[in-house]
Amino acid sequence: MFGFLKKKGKGPVVYKRPDHCISRKNIDPDALKVLYRLSRLGYTAYLVGGGVRDLLMGREPKDFDIGTSAKPNEVKHAFRNCFLIGRRFRLAHVRFGEKVIETATFRQNSQTVGEIIEHAAEGPLEDNTFGTPQTDAFRRDFTINGLFYNIKDFSVIDWVGGMKDIEKKIVRAIGDPEIRFQEDPVRMMRAIKFSARLGFKIEKKTLAAMKKYHKCILTAAVPRVCEEVFRLFTYGHGAEAFLQMYECGMLGDLIPALGKFLDRDGGRKSLTFKYLKVLDTYEQMMSKKGFEVSNGLRAAVLMTAMFRAEKKDGAGRKIMQYMMDALKMPKATYFTAVTLMESTNRLGISPKKGKQRFIYNRDFLDALDYNRIVLKAEKRSEKTLNEWADLYESKRKETENEPQD
Repeated sequence: MFGFLKKKGKGPVVYKRPDHCISRKNIDPDALKVLYRLSRLGYTAYLVGGGVRDLLMGREPKDFDIGTSAKPNEVKHAFRNCFLIGRRFRLAHVRFGEKVIETATFRQNSQTVGEIIEHAAEGPLEDNTFGTPQTDAFRRDFTINGLFYNIKDFSVIDWVGGMKDIEKKIVRAIGDPEIRFQEDPVRMMRAIKFSARLGFKIEKKTLAAMKKYHKCILTAAVPRVCEEVFRLFTYGHGAEAFLQMYECGMLGDLIPALGKFLDRDGGRKSLTFKYLKVLDTYEQMMSKKGFEVSNGLRAAVLMTAMFRAEKKDGAGRKIMQYMMDALKMPKATYFTAVTLMESTNRLGISPKKGKQRFIYNRDFLDALDYNRIVLKAEKRSEKTLNEWADLYESKRKETENEPQD
C-alpha cells in the first residue's frame, strides 16, 4: 500500500509524495496558510495527528492541527489572529472566523526516550518542555496518530510505525502500553474510540494492558472521562465502542450498576447493544444532515435496556442516577434523559386519548426520536408515534400561518 524510503541510522521512515495519497487540495486552506507562513519564517511546521491519519485513509478530517518548532509567542507574533491558551502547556489558536487551527510547539517527555521510565516514581511530569519532531512523535498516544505531513516536500514522516499500522488496521500504543495507560488512563478509552470508529483492531499488547489496568480509569479526572464517554457515541459506532468498554472491564468500573446488568442480560447479547445499534444509524443520518445528537438522548439510549427491565414508576430517575453519580454529567443532560425515558408511556398512547400539551415540551422532538429508536430496536409498530409526529407538524404549521403583530 505504501512505498517508502528510510533514512539511515535512527531517523524516521520518510514517505515521499508518490508513496502516499495526501494531496494539498484535501487540506484546509487556512491550515495551509499557517503551515506556509511558519515555513517561510524559517520554522519547521508539520500537519500532525489525526488529520494526517484521516487523510491517509481517504477520510475528511474533523480538525487540522499543526506542530511546529516555533514557540507560542513566536506563533502569536507571526499571526495577528492568534490567541494563546492553556496553563500547563501553552497552545496557539490561529483563528479564521469561527474556525481554529490549533498550533502547538513540539513537545517532549515521552517514555519511549527514557524520560517516564527514569522518573515514573517522582510523581507527575512537567508537560511544558519544548522538544523536537522526534520527541513529539514519541509522546503521542498511538502510532496511527504519530504521523507528520511536511509541507516543504509533501512527504509523510513516520517515527513510530504508524503507516504500517494504518495499512494493517491496528491501534497500537506508542511505547510500553502498561506505562502509557497508568500515566493517562483516558488513553484506554481513546484506543476503543479509534478502534470502533475506524474499524481497527487493538494490538495484542495494547489490549492486554487495557485489560490489566482497566480499573485505573477510576483515577482519571471525572470531567475528562465524561467527555470521552460521550465521544464514544459519535461517528455512529457507539454499539461497538461500548461493547469493547464492557468486555475490557471499563464500563463496569465507571457505571457498576450497568456492568452488572449487562452480565445478567447476556453480555454482548444484551438488548443494550441493540438499542445502541439503532442509535448508531440515527447518529449517522443526523451527521450527514449536519446535526449533532443531544447527549441526553445518547445517555437515555445507553441506559434503556436497564430502565425497561425495571418496570417501576419513576425508574427513569433511578436508572439515570447511576450514570449521573459515575460521570457527574451536566444536570440538563440528566433531566433530558429522564424525560425521554419516561416519555415512552405518554407517547405509547394515541394523542387522541393522551395529553397533547407534551408536544410543546422542549424535549418533544428528542422524545420522538428516542421512542422511534426504542420501537425499531424492539421491532414494534410506529403507528401511534407517527400520530404524535403528525400532530406536532400540524401545530407547527398552524403557528407559522398565524398573522404576526
